[in-house]
Amino acid sequence: MNSLLKSIEIIEAVSEHQPVGVGELSKLLEMPKSSVQRVLLTFQEAGWLRQAGGETTRWEIGPRVLAVRPNALKGGALQRAAREPMQELCKLVDETVHLSVPDGTDAMVLVEESECKQFVRTAYSVGDVSPFHATANGLALLAFMNEKQIATILARDLPKYGDRTINDPALIRAELERIRARGYSINLGQYRRAIYAIGAPIFDNNGVAVASVCISMPEQRFTESRIDEWARAVMEAAARISTGGVQG
Repeated sequence: MNSLLKSIEIIEAVSEHQPVGVGELSKLLEMPKSSVQRVLLTFQEAGWLRQAGGETTRWEIGPRVLAVRPNALKGGALQRAAREPMQELCKLVDETVHLSVPDGTDAMVLVEESECKQFVRTAYSVGDVSPFHATANGLALLAFMNEKQIATILARDLPKYGDRTINDPALIRAELERIRARGYSINLGQYRRAIYAIGAPIFDNNGVAVASVCISMPEQRFTESRIDEWARAVMEAAARISTGGVQG
């Protein structure tokens, strides 16, 4: 069992530090290089790890992990609680609905989607990651995270994805205050210029924000006069998901 746990630690370390060398992993995990190398080669044979860009001394996550991740993200209690409210929200507003969860304080991960029938619609896939500071789902959750988590996220070098991206921590904090006051977030092309979205947080049975849901649409269908209508619909869906058995 101990060797299995060590192997898991190695693959987690590769995921966090990739591309990473055997020597670096040995120091990080305080394990002999020979043991690390043996585990790396085993995972490589199984397709879970691969040599980075053909470099024999550096390693990264392999295609097997990338292939199973979307399936691993499906089917949990959160998704089961969210599926019906998301489908009804999608039908009501005729826009695509996304459910995302945090990957620690690193990013948001899309775990469920209800796709609208519009010919032109936003296109993401389960497993896609996105930043906290520039997306509706990210901001909706960030506003209700604890101060330590918020400080950790905002202390990073926050990238700008376009001229609409807000990456000044003080301005982001001001926006988080507005989100807390009104209960929803708005993304007006801050991450993908032509994509607008409105999101709301989802809470578990202990009142902790654990996920967020949003409607996402092309810029040309966004109408300012409908913000209140859309926001109410998103918040109602989020509330239904929160009371649908999401466990803490």
